[in-house]
Amino acid sequence: MKRREFITIAGGAAAWPLVARAQQSATPRRIGVLMSVAADDPRTKAQLAGLRDGLARLGWIEGSTIHIDYRFAGANLDQFSVLAKELIALHPEVIFSQSTPVTAALQKETRAIPIVFVEVSDPTGSGFIASLAHPGGNLTGIIQYEPGIAGKWLAMLKEIAPNLARVALLANPKGTAYEYFLRNATAAASSLGIEIISSPVDNVADLEQSISSLARQHDGGLLCPPETFITAHRDLVIALAAKYRLPAVYPWRYFVTDNGGLMSYGIDLVDVYQQSASYIDRILRGANPADLPVQSPTRYETALNLKTAKALGFSVPASLLVRADEVIE
Repeated sequence: MKRREFITIAGGAAAWPLVARAQQSATPRRIGVLMSVAADDPRTKAQLAGLRDGLARLGWIEGSTIHIDYRFAGANLDQFSVLAKELIALHPEVIFSQSTPVTAALQKETRAIPIVFVEVSDPTGSGFIASLAHPGGNLTGIIQYEPGIAGKWLAMLKEIAPNLARVALLANPKGTAYEYFLRNATAAASSLGIEIISSPVDNVADLEQSISSLARQHDGGLLCPPETFITAHRDLVIALAAKYRLPAVYPWRYFVTDNGGLMSYGIDLVDVYQQSASYIDRILRGANPADLPVQSPTRYETALNLKTAKALGFSVPASLLVRADEVIE
Protein backbone atom coordinates (compact mmCIF):
# COMPACT_ATOMS: atom_id res chain seq x y z
CA MET A 1 0.00 0.00 0.00
CA LYS A 2 1.51 3.29 -1.06
CA ARG A 3 1.45 5.87 1.68
CA ARG A 4 3.08 8.71 -0.18
CA GLU A 5 3.96 9.12 -3.84
CA PHE A 6 6.65 11.47 -5.04
CA ILE A 7 6.53 12.52 -8.66
CA THR A 8 9.46 14.39 -10.15
CA ILE A 9 8.76 16.22 -13.36
CA ALA A 10 11.81 17.18 -15.32
CA GLY A 11 12.24 18.51 -18.78
CA GLY A 12 9.93 21.00 -20.43
CA ALA A 13 11.00 23.89 -22.59
CA ALA A 14 14.22 24.41 -20.59
CA ALA A 15 15.49 20.97 -21.59
CA TRP A 16 15.30 21.56 -25.35
CA PRO A 17 18.47 23.66 -25.65
CA LEU A 18 20.36 20.87 -23.88
CA VAL A 19 18.89 18.27 -26.23
CA ALA A 20 19.82 20.32 -29.26
CA ARG A 21 23.40 20.80 -28.09
CA ALA A 22 23.82 17.11 -27.30
CA GLN A 23 22.54 16.15 -30.74
CA GLN A 24 25.04 18.37 -32.52
CA SER A 25 27.83 15.81 -32.06
CA ALA A 26 28.03 13.42 -35.02
CA THR A 27 30.07 10.85 -33.07
CA PRO A 28 28.43 9.33 -29.95
CA ARG A 29 30.25 10.16 -26.72
CA ARG A 30 31.53 7.11 -24.82
CA ILE A 31 30.48 6.32 -21.25
CA GLY A 32 31.59 3.38 -19.12
CA VAL A 33 29.43 1.78 -16.42
CA LEU A 34 30.84 -0.61 -13.80
CA MET A 35 28.42 -2.34 -11.43
CA SER A 36 29.22 -4.69 -8.55
CA VAL A 37 25.92 -6.54 -8.97
CA ALA A 38 24.48 -8.93 -11.56
CA ALA A 39 23.19 -7.68 -14.90
CA ASP A 40 19.98 -9.71 -14.63
CA ASP A 41 18.99 -8.46 -11.17
CA PRO A 42 15.62 -6.66 -11.60
CA ARG A 43 16.78 -3.84 -9.34
CA THR A 44 19.95 -3.37 -11.35
CA LYS A 45 17.84 -3.03 -14.47
CA ALA A 46 15.51 -0.50 -12.81
CA GLN A 47 18.38 1.62 -11.51
CA LEU A 48 20.19 1.71 -14.84
CA ALA A 49 16.91 2.59 -16.54
CA GLY A 50 16.81 5.56 -14.15
CA LEU A 51 20.33 6.57 -15.21
CA ARG A 52 19.44 6.34 -18.90
CA ASP A 53 16.24 8.30 -18.29
CA GLY A 54 18.17 11.05 -16.52
CA LEU A 55 20.65 11.21 -19.40
CA ALA A 56 17.88 11.25 -22.02
CA ARG A 57 16.25 14.22 -20.32
CA LEU A 58 19.52 16.07 -20.84
CA GLY A 59 19.74 15.06 -24.49
CA TRP A 60 22.07 12.07 -24.17
CA ILE A 61 20.35 9.16 -25.92
CA GLU A 62 21.95 5.71 -25.80
CA GLY A 63 22.64 4.48 -29.32
CA SER A 64 22.42 8.01 -30.70
CA THR A 65 24.34 10.73 -28.87
CA ILE A 66 26.09 8.37 -26.43
CA HIS A 67 27.48 4.84 -26.44
CA ILE A 68 27.53 3.02 -23.07
CA ASP A 69 29.85 0.12 -22.24
CA TYR A 70 28.51 -1.94 -19.32
CA ARG A 71 30.41 -4.31 -17.04
CA PHE A 72 28.83 -6.33 -14.20
CA ALA A 73 30.79 -8.14 -11.47
CA GLY A 74 27.87 -10.19 -10.11
CA ALA A 75 28.99 -9.57 -6.48
CA ASN A 76 32.37 -11.22 -7.23
CA LEU A 77 34.88 -8.90 -5.57
CA ASP A 78 37.76 -10.57 -7.42
CA GLN A 79 36.32 -9.27 -10.69
CA PHE A 80 36.28 -5.58 -9.77
CA SER A 81 39.90 -4.91 -10.70
CA VAL A 82 39.72 -7.05 -13.85
CA LEU A 83 36.61 -5.29 -15.11
CA ALA A 84 37.99 -1.86 -14.18
CA LYS A 85 41.04 -2.50 -16.37
CA GLU A 86 38.84 -3.80 -19.17
CA LEU A 87 36.54 -0.80 -19.08
CA ILE A 88 39.36 1.76 -18.95
CA ALA A 89 40.99 0.11 -21.97
CA LEU A 90 37.92 1.16 -23.98
CA HIS A 91 38.82 4.83 -23.33
CA PRO A 92 35.47 6.17 -22.09
CA GLU A 93 35.17 9.92 -21.53
CA VAL A 94 33.52 9.36 -18.16
CA ILE A 95 32.83 6.29 -15.99
CA PHE A 96 29.78 5.71 -13.83
CA SER A 97 30.80 3.71 -10.74
CA GLN A 98 28.48 1.84 -8.37
CA SER A 99 29.62 1.10 -4.79
CA THR A 100 32.70 1.75 -2.69
CA PRO A 101 34.81 -1.28 -3.74
CA VAL A 102 34.08 -0.69 -7.43
CA THR A 103 35.11 2.95 -7.11
CA ALA A 104 38.29 1.93 -5.28
CA ALA A 105 39.16 -0.47 -8.12
CA LEU A 106 38.59 2.22 -10.74
CA GLN A 107 40.57 4.87 -8.87
CA LYS A 108 43.49 2.46 -8.63
CA GLU A 109 43.51 2.12 -12.41
CA THR A 110 43.04 5.76 -13.46
CA ARG A 111 43.53 9.24 -12.08
CA ALA A 112 42.70 10.84 -15.43
CA ILE A 113 39.30 9.60 -16.61
CA PRO A 114 36.45 11.34 -14.74
CA ILE A 115 34.48 9.00 -12.45
CA VAL A 116 30.95 9.65 -11.17
CA PHE A 117 30.14 7.45 -8.17
CA VAL A 118 26.95 6.40 -6.40
CA GLU A 119 26.33 4.08 -3.42
CA VAL A 120 29.51 5.30 -1.70
CA SER A 121 29.06 6.09 1.99
CA ASP A 122 32.40 7.59 3.00
CA PRO A 123 34.17 9.04 -0.07
CA THR A 124 36.50 11.19 2.01
CA GLY A 125 37.49 8.41 4.40
CA SER A 126 37.90 6.04 1.46
CA GLY A 127 40.40 8.44 -0.12
CA PHE A 128 38.30 9.16 -3.21
CA ILE A 129 38.01 12.91 -2.66
CA ALA A 130 39.64 15.69 -0.64
CA SER A 131 36.31 17.02 0.66
CA LEU A 132 32.63 16.99 -0.24
CA ALA A 133 32.71 20.63 -1.32
CA HIS A 134 35.98 20.38 -3.27
CA PRO A 135 36.62 16.81 -4.48
CA GLY A 136 39.96 17.83 -5.98
CA GLY A 137 40.62 14.86 -8.26
CA ASN A 138 38.92 12.88 -11.00
CA LEU A 139 36.02 11.65 -8.84
CA THR A 140 32.72 13.15 -7.75
CA GLY A 141 29.18 11.92 -7.29
CA ILE A 142 26.40 11.37 -4.77
CA ILE A 143 27.13 10.23 -1.23
CA GLN A 144 25.09 7.27 -0.09
CA TYR A 145 24.49 7.91 3.61
CA GLU A 146 25.67 10.29 6.27
CA PRO A 147 26.94 8.88 9.61
CA GLY A 148 23.65 9.50 11.42
CA ILE A 149 21.89 6.83 9.36
CA ALA A 150 23.18 4.08 11.67
CA GLY A 151 21.36 5.67 14.61
CA LYS A 152 18.12 5.77 12.62
CA TRP A 153 18.38 2.06 11.77
CA LEU A 154 19.02 1.12 15.40
CA ALA A 155 16.17 3.32 16.64
CA MET A 156 13.78 1.54 14.25
CA LEU A 157 14.86 -1.83 15.62
CA LYS A 158 14.37 -0.60 19.18
CA GLU A 159 10.89 0.68 18.35
CA ILE A 160 9.70 -2.65 17.01
CA ALA A 161 11.61 -4.70 19.63
CA PRO A 162 11.77 -2.64 22.85
CA ASN A 163 13.74 -5.36 24.70
CA LEU A 164 16.46 -5.38 22.05
CA ALA A 165 19.85 -5.78 23.73
CA ARG A 166 22.30 -6.69 20.97
CA VAL A 167 22.50 -6.17 17.23
CA ALA A 168 24.76 -7.96 14.78
CA LEU A 169 26.10 -5.73 12.01
CA LEU A 170 26.35 -7.95 8.94
CA ALA A 171 28.62 -6.87 6.10
CA ASN A 172 31.60 -7.99 4.08
CA PRO A 173 34.82 -6.64 5.63
CA LYS A 174 36.37 -6.42 2.15
CA GLY A 175 33.93 -3.62 1.41
CA THR A 176 35.79 -0.48 2.45
CA ALA A 177 32.73 1.00 4.20
CA TYR A 178 32.51 -1.81 6.79
CA GLU A 179 34.50 0.00 9.49
CA TYR A 180 32.60 3.20 8.72
CA PHE A 181 29.22 1.64 9.52
CA LEU A 182 30.57 -0.35 12.47
CA ARG A 183 32.08 2.78 14.01
CA ASN A 184 28.93 4.85 13.58
CA ALA A 185 26.59 2.09 14.75
CA THR A 186 28.70 1.55 17.87
CA ALA A 187 28.63 5.27 18.64
CA ALA A 188 24.84 5.41 18.30
CA ALA A 189 24.12 2.19 20.18
CA SER A 190 25.10 3.22 23.71
CA SER A 191 22.28 5.76 24.10
CA LEU A 192 19.79 3.05 23.08
CA GLY A 193 21.16 0.43 25.45
CA ILE A 194 22.27 -1.80 22.60
CA GLU A 195 25.48 -3.77 22.14
CA ILE A 196 26.81 -3.87 18.58
CA ILE A 197 28.27 -7.23 17.57
CA SER A 198 30.73 -7.04 14.71
CA SER A 199 29.76 -9.81 12.29
CA PRO A 200 32.01 -9.70 9.21
CA VAL A 201 30.80 -12.09 6.51
CA ASP A 202 32.23 -12.82 3.08
CA ASN A 203 30.67 -16.21 2.30
CA VAL A 204 27.43 -18.06 2.90
CA ALA A 205 28.87 -20.19 5.72
CA ASP A 206 29.90 -17.04 7.63
CA LEU A 207 26.45 -15.61 7.12
CA GLU A 208 24.66 -18.66 8.46
CA GLN A 209 27.04 -18.98 11.42
CA SER A 210 26.75 -15.31 12.42
CA ILE A 211 22.96 -15.29 12.41
CA SER A 212 22.57 -18.65 14.16
CA SER A 213 25.08 -17.55 16.80
CA LEU A 214 23.10 -14.37 17.48
CA ALA A 215 19.88 -16.39 17.72
CA ARG A 216 21.30 -18.44 20.60
CA GLN A 217 21.21 -15.28 22.70
CA HIS A 218 18.08 -13.45 23.79
CA ASP A 219 16.83 -10.11 22.44
CA GLY A 220 19.02 -9.93 19.34
CA GLY A 221 18.50 -8.15 16.03
CA LEU A 222 20.18 -7.67 12.66
CA LEU A 223 21.51 -4.53 11.01
CA CYS A 224 22.37 -4.86 7.32
CA PRO A 225 24.08 -1.76 5.94
CA PRO A 226 24.23 -1.19 2.17
CA GLU A 227 26.83 -3.60 0.90
CA THR A 228 27.30 -5.77 -2.19
CA PHE A 229 27.55 -9.18 -0.49
CA ILE A 230 24.42 -8.70 1.62
CA THR A 231 22.49 -7.37 -1.36
CA ALA A 232 23.47 -10.37 -3.46
CA HIS A 233 22.43 -12.77 -0.67
CA ARG A 234 19.40 -10.88 0.59
CA ASP A 235 17.03 -13.82 0.16
CA LEU A 236 19.19 -15.96 2.46
CA VAL A 237 19.56 -13.19 5.06
CA ILE A 238 15.80 -12.65 5.15
CA ALA A 239 15.11 -16.38 5.30
CA LEU A 240 17.50 -16.81 8.24
CA ALA A 241 15.97 -13.84 10.05
CA ALA A 242 12.56 -15.49 9.63
CA LYS A 243 13.88 -18.90 10.73
CA TYR A 244 15.29 -17.50 13.97
CA ARG A 245 12.54 -14.87 14.43
CA LEU A 246 14.99 -11.97 14.52
CA PRO A 247 14.02 -8.35 13.82
CA ALA A 248 16.14 -6.90 11.03
CA VAL A 249 16.45 -3.54 9.31
CA TYR A 250 17.65 -3.20 5.72
CA PRO A 251 19.02 -0.34 3.61
CA TRP A 252 16.76 -0.70 0.55
CA ARG A 253 12.99 -0.76 0.17
CA TYR A 254 13.00 -3.73 -2.21
CA PHE A 255 14.38 -5.96 0.59
CA VAL A 256 10.92 -5.45 2.13
CA THR A 257 8.59 -5.08 -0.82
CA ASP A 258 10.12 -7.73 -3.09
CA ASN A 259 11.94 -10.11 -0.77
CA GLY A 260 9.81 -10.16 2.39
CA GLY A 261 12.16 -8.39 4.82
CA LEU A 262 10.76 -6.75 7.93
CA MET A 263 11.59 -3.07 7.43
CA SER A 264 13.92 -0.68 5.67
CA TYR A 265 15.02 2.93 5.68
CA GLY A 266 17.13 4.32 2.91
CA ILE A 267 17.49 6.34 -0.23
CA ASP A 268 15.53 5.87 -3.45
CA LEU A 269 18.22 4.42 -5.70
CA VAL A 270 16.38 5.01 -8.95
CA ASP A 271 16.13 8.68 -8.01
CA VAL A 272 19.86 8.77 -7.17
CA TYR A 273 20.78 7.22 -10.53
CA GLN A 274 18.62 9.80 -12.31
CA GLN A 275 20.23 12.56 -10.24
CA SER A 276 23.74 11.36 -11.13
CA ALA A 277 23.06 11.92 -14.83
CA SER A 278 23.59 15.66 -14.27
CA TYR A 279 27.24 15.00 -13.35
CA ILE A 280 27.84 12.96 -16.50
CA ASP A 281 26.17 15.69 -18.55
CA ARG A 282 28.34 18.43 -17.09
CA ILE A 283 31.54 16.43 -17.51
CA LEU A 284 30.73 15.63 -21.15
CA ARG A 285 30.25 19.37 -21.67
CA GLY A 286 33.68 20.15 -20.26
CA ALA A 287 33.30 20.43 -16.47
CA ASN A 288 36.15 19.23 -14.25
CA PRO A 289 35.02 16.66 -11.62
CA ALA A 290 37.47 18.24 -9.17
CA ASP A 291 35.21 21.31 -9.14
CA LEU A 292 31.85 19.50 -8.84
CA PRO A 293 30.80 19.19 -5.16
CA VAL A 294 29.62 15.80 -3.96
CA GLN A 295 25.88 15.87 -3.34
CA SER A 296 23.62 14.16 -0.82
CA PRO A 297 20.53 12.14 -1.79
CA THR A 298 17.32 14.13 -1.92
CA ARG A 299 14.81 11.39 -1.16
CA TYR A 300 14.58 8.84 1.67
CA GLU A 301 11.89 6.21 2.16
CA THR A 302 10.67 3.80 4.83
CA ALA A 303 9.02 0.46 4.11
CA LEU A 304 7.34 -1.96 6.52
CA ASN A 305 6.09 -5.50 6.01
CA LEU A 306 3.25 -6.20 8.42
CA LYS A 307 2.96 -9.80 7.24
CA THR A 308 6.58 -10.42 8.18
CA ALA A 309 6.18 -8.61 11.51
CA LYS A 310 3.24 -10.86 12.39
CA ALA A 311 5.14 -14.00 11.38
CA LEU A 312 8.08 -12.92 13.57
CA GLY A 313 5.78 -12.14 16.50
CA PHE A 314 6.27 -8.36 16.55
CA SER A 315 3.68 -5.61 16.72
CA VAL A 316 4.44 -2.54 14.64
CA PRO A 317 4.06 0.61 16.78
CA ALA A 318 2.11 3.56 15.44
CA SER A 319 5.29 5.67 15.56
CA LEU A 320 6.79 3.49 12.82
CA LEU A 321 3.61 3.01 10.86
CA VAL A 322 2.89 6.70 10.47
CA ARG A 323 6.37 7.33 9.02
CA ALA A 324 6.18 4.58 6.41
CA ASP A 325 6.11 5.40 2.73
CA GLU A 326 5.05 1.87 1.85
CA VAL A 327 3.38 -0.81 3.97
CA ILE A 328 2.93 -4.44 2.94
CA GLU A 329 -0.21 -5.82 4.60
